[in-house]
Amino acid sequence: MQKNANHTSYSSLVTIGDSFTEGMSDLLPDGSYRGWADVLAGRMAEHAPGFRYANLAVRGKLIGQIVDEQVDAAAAMGADVITLVGGLNDTLRPKVDMGRVRGLLEEAVEKLAPACERLVLMRSPGRNGPVMERFRPRMEELFACIDELAARHGAVVVDLYGAPVLGDPRLWDVDRLHLTAEGHRRVAEAVWQALGHDPEDDWQAMLPPTVPPNWAARRAADARFARRHLVPWIGRRLTGRSSGDGRTGAQFSAELGKAFWVTPEDHTNPGPVTDWRRVGPQSVEDADKRHSIADVYRADTSSGQD
Repeated sequence: MQKNANHTSYSSLVTIGDSFTEGMSDLLPDGSYRGWADVLAGRMAEHAPGFRYANLAVRGKLIGQIVDEQVDAAAAMGADVITLVGGLNDTLRPKVDMGRVRGLLEEAVEKLAPACERLVLMRSPGRNGPVMERFRPRMEELFACIDELAARHGAVVVDLYGAPVLGDPRLWDVDRLHLTAEGHRRVAEAVWQALGHDPEDDWQAMLPPTVPPNWAARRAADARFARRHLVPWIGRRLTGRSSGDGRTGAQFSAELGKAFWVTPEDHTNPGPVTDWRRVGPQSVEDADKRHSIADVYRADTSSGQD
């Protein structure tokens, strides 16, 4: 049975899903990603000595892949908090069986809810524009399912879709699919508050008004977007490929088929998650000791994004 959300001493966090939770496209100077989940983990670690974290999300994953590859691993970790964000990639496909998507989400929630103190689900944000309008009915069908599952299983729903500021194009990367660093910071604050912590700021505060770009600047941006992101994305759809092919989550050992935890050396000054040390079964540490956490996080910008 899950506890009341007003709980501020959670000592472990597991996050699963797709590129939204992996952290794209919030790049650090060393080329690794730091998304809302890493930001949230760092804040939680400051309040819980011995805090442990594992991000199992992988870009491009559909809800069926999340269920097959991440859900059981997350459920087995015995985390205080698990976050699940998935299904949106399915809604963006030209053809999608929404009944199957709903069924897979239900399967995931039924496994995850009893495995943690607090399960967090989300109504994902979307960038304002024609793509959003085209897929809005599917997205809202997905979110209605999420609301129903949360009510039935006592999960928390973070309503990012209902926050107008997160539709502002200025909070989205040039690929128009992933949030900027500021966008991720706001999502982390939203989840932080949903977990019962005192607010640090108003994550829904609107950005200051600005003069919109002129017609020529908009067309140039559209051309860059099509060349760098849209055409490769279409190519992957036509060939059945995904930007997540061959990848595992940052805290998942492909060699052993097991997830592992990371924890900061100093909880009063956690620093980037890429600098945290591994904890868990010695076999995991031995098998992967030749790889640093930063290597696991390293972005492959040549592969495109999903």
